[in-house]
Amino acid sequence: MKQNSLKDKVVIITGASSGIGASCALAFGKAGAKIVITGRNQDKLNAVKSKLEAEGIVVLAISADAGVIADNERMAEIVLAEFGKIDILINNAGITMRALFENLDFEVFHKVMDTNFWGAVYATKVCLPSILENKGTVIGISSVNGFRGTPARTAYTASKYAMNGFFESLRTEVMKKGVHVLVACPGFTASNIRKNALTAHGSAQGDSPRDESKMMSSEEVAEEILKATLKRKRDLTLTTQGKLLKFLNKWMPGRLDHIVYNQLKKEKDSPFH
Repeated sequence: MKQNSLKDKVVIITGASSGIGASCALAFGKAGAKIVITGRNQDKLNAVKSKLEAEGIVVLAISADAGVIADNERMAEIVLAEFGKIDILINNAGITMRALFENLDFEVFHKVMDTNFWGAVYATKVCLPSILENKGTVIGISSVNGFRGTPARTAYTASKYAMNGFFESLRTEVMKKGVHVLVACPGFTASNIRKNALTAHGSAQGDSPRDESKMMSSEEVAEEILKATLKRKRDLTLTTQGKLLKFLNKWMPGRLDHIVYNQLKKEKDSPFH
């Protein structure tokens, strides 16, 4: 990737204190962009900020909760005051959950929707005027769950389906105004998202039920998102498993119901046991 392919572009990445968000910050920063990272944990943000600055990247860290309107409004105000514009917004902030719907507290469902779906809506709304002005890019980091539901992840699946629909509608609204909208659907990616997955009553899951070593790395995902951004691609589906799920769900949805059921049943501490 050319070092200055995004020279002087201002890129906001929500949920960038770890995982795909932090890796996108590094990848886009190395491509010449000025980076803004957000998250709820200031200490983790500062650690990412230090790592980026060590690479010579201009970076601004803002403590903000994606699911709070006021935090998004404050974020946009700070960025515009500091850099004068917003070119690219990467809606990455997200949490997941793992529990059967029959056992799931409403508060957990709301929390997942507030962060994953409403967080993307809020950030996009406050950043869109500057992005329209600069004919920039809006990116939604969705999931294979955005086109295929999986058991024990009803809230997460609902949030990603909602994200996909929102960005599809937005894309057609702004397509004649020079704005690029990309929906990226990574497959299983090695990150902290499953360790921090919410249980039925809202506590963190802890250990991941999957073998993270066999998954695509967050750095690899970030590089693919950067390439898709520069090519102004419409959609990005990653991993062989993700592409296979998309294909099977279109042509063999009933068969896939049984496949995903059996997959969850094999997981460590499966709720189906």
